[in-house]
Parts: sequence; C-alpha cells; structure tokens
Amino acid sequence: MESLEVTARTVSEAIEKALAKLGLTRDEVDISILSEGSRGILGIGGEDARILVSPREISRPNGDTRPRPAPTPELYAETARDVLDHLLSTMRVRARVEIRAVPAAAAEQGFVAAVEVVRPDDVGILIGRRGETLSALQFLTTLIVAKRVGKWGKILVDVEGYRARREITLRNLANRIASRVQETRKPMALEAMPANERRIVHLALQNHPAVTTASTGEGDQRRVVISPKR
Repeated sequence: MESLEVTARTVSEAIEKALAKLGLTRDEVDISILSEGSRGILGIGGEDARILVSPREISRPNGDTRPRPAPTPELYAETARDVLDHLLSTMRVRARVEIRAVPAAAAEQGFVAAVEVVRPDDVGILIGRRGETLSALQFLTTLIVAKRVGKWGKILVDVEGYRARREITLRNLANRIASRVQETRKPMALEAMPANERRIVHLALQNHPAVTTASTGEGDQRRVVISPKR
C-alpha cells in the first residue's frame, strides 16, 4: 500500500483520520509530520496540519522474499470467509459466513471484500455496544487476512445487516438534529461515535443548506457537533 498524505486541524486529528481510512493501528504505520499547522491570528490565516502515513511491511513466513502476484478481490473474500468462520468457532458462536458484494460507499473507503455473519445464535455478543465488538472483529479479520495473502486489504465485516441499519439510523438522526439546529439556531452535539459513524453523519449533512458539522473531543469521546451556518 502506498503512503497516504492527510490534512486536518491538528496532527492528532490527521493521524486518527489516516488510521481510520487505512484501517490500521498506530503500531502498523510510520508517520512523518510534514507540517504541524497553525491557528493564525484570530482564526484567520490558519493552516491545517499535514502528515504522511506509510503502512509498514507485513512480514512473510520463513523469510520468503519472492514477489507474489497481486491478490484478487475473490481471494480476499474467500480468505476472509475462512478466517471469520474460524474466529466464530473459537468464540463458540454458531453461524454461517457468506461473501457479499462490497457496497459502493465502502468501496470508496478502500474496502476490497465484504463478508457477513448470517443467523448467529447470539447477535448481541458479535455487535457489542455501539458496534465496538463488530469493529474489533472486522479489524482482526482484516489483519489475519493480510498476513495470509501477503498484502493489506480492508475487509468489511457485518452481522445480520447491522451496518446498513445503523447507517439509516444515523442518517435519520443527523437530519432530525439538523432540523432542530436550524430552528433554534443553537449548535447540538451528538453522542460520542467511532470515526466510521461520524463520517456517515458528516456525509449526510455535507450539502445541507442551513447547518455545518465538525468533530470535537479526543479519542473515544470524539463526537459530531452540528451548528447553524452563519
């Protein structure tokens, strides 16, 4: 995977944005700070921070350095299905794993394959609070698949259509709060969300004529604030 240049208000926000886009953790990338940015004077003339993020090479077994052909989406999908099936077995969750077409929005974010857990005997344990367990399961699947095929590729993991339902819920929430902000002319903050869910809110309101959105807070407490346009 090639290096990725990212800009944001601060270096920490740029790092978080890059990791979310690449689907990697901080330990799996090298980061070069190109510019720490500046706030300007009275908010005027400020400059965003810029960083360059380079995924680290994934080691291959037995010191094998021979080049491999680029893995196909089919290989990623089939490997992901096998990996996720094994993970579920280890968790003692009975379910079936099926390959799905990658949704257009997910493809734009760099996902190369999609798999879904169908008819699990315990849906809640796989999704977790605010989808945290599902996100961890997706990351673990992506990491193991990358090690098996020898090249990083983001894998989308879903459970009984949870992600699609959650996206609809977030879009409806975003539009409902936007209407309240438009009426009251006062900003409103949503609950803390992971980066992928904040992105859904931002995209839902990016063309709204009366409100604008921004992410605030640090770490797990980052949330979207919807404010009236001036």
